[in-house]
Amino acid sequence: MSLTGIPLSYEPLVAPARPRRQIWRTLLGLAITGAVYFGWMVGLAMLAAWYQGVPFDRLLYRVATGADPWGMILLLGGFLGGWIGVWVAIRLLHRRRLGSLLGRAPAVLRDFVTGVVILALIGGGLTLVMMPMLPPLTLRPDVPVWLAFLPLALLGVLVQTGAEELLFRGYLQSQLAARFVRPLIYLTLPAILFGLAHYNAEERGADAWLVVGSTALFGLIAADVTQRTGNLGMAWGLHFANNVLAMLVLSVTGALNGLALFEAGTLAPDMARPLLVADMLVTVAVWAVCRLWLRRR
Repeated sequence: MSLTGIPLSYEPLVAPARPRRQIWRTLLGLAITGAVYFGWMVGLAMLAAWYQGVPFDRLLYRVATGADPWGMILLLGGFLGGWIGVWVAIRLLHRRRLGSLLGRAPAVLRDFVTGVVILALIGGGLTLVMMPMLPPLTLRPDVPVWLAFLPLALLGVLVQTGAEELLFRGYLQSQLAARFVRPLIYLTLPAILFGLAHYNAEERGADAWLVVGSTALFGLIAADVTQRTGNLGMAWGLHFANNVLAMLVLSVTGALNGLALFEAGTLAPDMARPLLVADMLVTVAVWAVCRLWLRRR
């Protein structure tokens, strides 16, 4: 523990936030990021609608549902606006470099790979164990098309997960840690906001709040490994591997499935909730392995 009350491992991300740690700056930074992201997404959709010669509202629907490959690519590409928004906010309001939110490049790369491997092995393995709980899987009929889109899709997921980690764990968490010091605030608040950002009552119905809880749990785990590693690499790697499995390999919810290789049939009404609980248990298991790995190295 440092003299400031922040774990020494977390100091590299928190120290650059201290000179301009006022809450008004952080709130304004979030607003700037949101505005830039929204503007980028709308501009990208307008350009795509013009290029494809389709009505703007129809293009927006394709992007929002992610039901076809190009709709998913545009949705993921829109998150580049999140990167730009955070960069604009930290330059204007905090005089910080983008690298100060990420950590040292070699450590980021090392921990990113570690996070991907841990989630792929533990999360993927436990997902296979839960396969009997799922409806029969369907292999998409156009596998060559899936393979053709795969490199661009992987880059898109890298951008999307990186943008979310940069905002919630990189920017918001470090600014709150510099201002409040208490882990209950700087770890929990970004995780709750991360969960609320995934609230979708129209799609998930009665389970919408359970999805928020599941996502917030992942956010809390990502926050913990971020403060213990002093960089975004492991959290980003866990997030990337999780979304690759959910978006590009196996779609269970039926949403954002335009790039999924396998799709599960319609879930019975009484199966969605047990699967969400099981997913939360898998997340805790992945976190336990991450903590064990960090303790041993």
